[in-house]
Amino acid sequence: MRRGRRLAIDVGDARIGVASCDPDGVLATPVETVPGRDVPAAHRRLKQLVEEYEPIEVVAGLPRSLNGGEGPAAVKVRAFVQELARSVAPVPVRLVDERMTTVTASQGLRASGVKSKKGRSVIDQAAAIVILQNALEAERVSGNPPGEGVEVVV
Repeated sequence: MRRGRRLAIDVGDARIGVASCDPDGVLATPVETVPGRDVPAAHRRLKQLVEEYEPIEVVAGLPRSLNGGEGPAAVKVRAFVQELARSVAPVPVRLVDERMTTVTASQGLRASGVKSKKGRSVIDQAAAIVILQNALEAERVSGNPPGEGVEVVV
């Protein structure tokens, strides 16, 4: 397991949840929810977070259908993450399967008593935590970085 902090993002149309972990990759915690409708502003804020947290990589959730295929949402995320990778280079960006993370995050919030109206503001952060925890576990099990690397196209 590589040592170093990671940032995870859950990219949505309206909001982008951000989570981070400690340098040992043990505990994932929420960072913030970045407004996502203004894409250039979202990229600027994410770049600031990368500069502030100094992660060894950024892990982004890639929405796949239950059968593993990629639809319009995955195409949007790939485009968003490609631009992010360009702006945060040389920090690598990786895409990991995020199937069911929002559902898992929603269930966890409901179980802890968070009401759905209030939960909307934190659901994206909770989904980013689930993405990051899954990525950390995959690396612990395999010994390899999780998911697929995003190649920076100039």
